[in-house]
Amino acid sequence: MAGQDTLTFTDDNFDTEVLGSDIPVMVDFWATWCGPCKMIGPLIDEIATANVGKAKVGKLNTDDNRNTAMKYNISAIPSILFFKNGEVVKQIVGMTSKNDLQAAIDATA
Repeated sequence: MAGQDTLTFTDDNFDTEVLGSDIPVMVDFWATWCGPCKMIGPLIDEIATANVGKAKVGKLNTDDNRNTAMKYNISAIPSILFFKNGEVVKQIVGMTSKNDLQAAIDATA
């Protein structure tokens, strides 16, 4: 369900891929049953492709990775968290535009 440049984050790889990343990371917390998640998915994929090498962009399925979702208090999806140096620096909950997503990555970089 993800584009070729969109990473898949899990409970098992989150610490390494997100918290240990030396470049900014955008994480889309989603689930297969979530309508708005399906709507924003193509935008996430476009952002991933546009930012290869500049930022990691990926998705974390909240149903399959409950520990990470609980750690970040994800109570509504889609929730998109932006990480820099292992810390959350911005969060967007619900639908948003491609421009807003890109602006958040640019501000994090």
